[in-house]
Amino acid sequence: MTIAGEAGARPVNGSTPQALYRDEGVVLRTQKLGEADRIVTVLTRRTGKVRAVAKGVRRTKSKFGARLEPFSHVDLQLYTGRNLDIVSQAESIRPYGTEIVSDYRAYTAGTAVLETADRLTVEEKEPSLRMFLLVIGALRTLAEGQKSPSLVLDAFLLRAMSVAGWEPALGDCARCGEAGPHRHFSVPAGGTVCPSCRPTGSAMPSPVTIELLEALLSGDWVQAENSLSINRKEGSGLVAALLQWHLERGLRSLPLVDRT
Repeated sequence: MTIAGEAGARPVNGSTPQALYRDEGVVLRTQKLGEADRIVTVLTRRTGKVRAVAKGVRRTKSKFGARLEPFSHVDLQLYTGRNLDIVSQAESIRPYGTEIVSDYRAYTAGTAVLETADRLTVEEKEPSLRMFLLVIGALRTLAEGQKSPSLVLDAFLLRAMSVAGWEPALGDCARCGEAGPHRHFSVPAGGTVCPSCRPTGSAMPSPVTIELLEALLSGDWVQAENSLSINRKEGSGLVAALLQWHLERGLRSLPLVDRT
């Protein structure tokens, strides 16, 4: 064991010293551990996804318990552990949850953002700067409340799939690469498909819906925000189906998202 809170980790009773490191991250989820501790899952800027024990944070006198809630952007000091790391310090950079939880639409969308990031970063301590920046950007936008939470979520999901190597084909054929646009869309194929490659049961979404997805993927918010609700609803269905196909099971939070 070590004495926490010092400049360096000091071995006690002949145990192996633990390495100390610092990183900023966003809290994805928490779970109770024992009577007073929590396990926090954090997506960090440099280290990747980290699961760490925050000791005593469920006590009312905890100095940094409130800083380790989901949606929080924090600066952390941690010790490496055998199974789980240990949080020794936590400083708030921005508590996005303060604004997000007060708006149900933003809250449900934000919850889906966090769960998606957790599911797509499978390997712990595998750096994923692009995913970290996507999460921070989505939470910041949701907290600002200037854009539709549903559009923010779909833009995040499309870009997160792109980071994971699953960017959908929205122009050329997903199978043969024939130049588009194409009218048919196949989730198993990974996007739009030409007549020659079109599998049985392919959907035929509105071309305007595909243009909306292209706008969300590229960050064209003027076009996205001028879209009609019917195209937003159809686009959300395609995005959810693609994500579920790649994850092999759906997100628990996605059906709860308020799409109004």
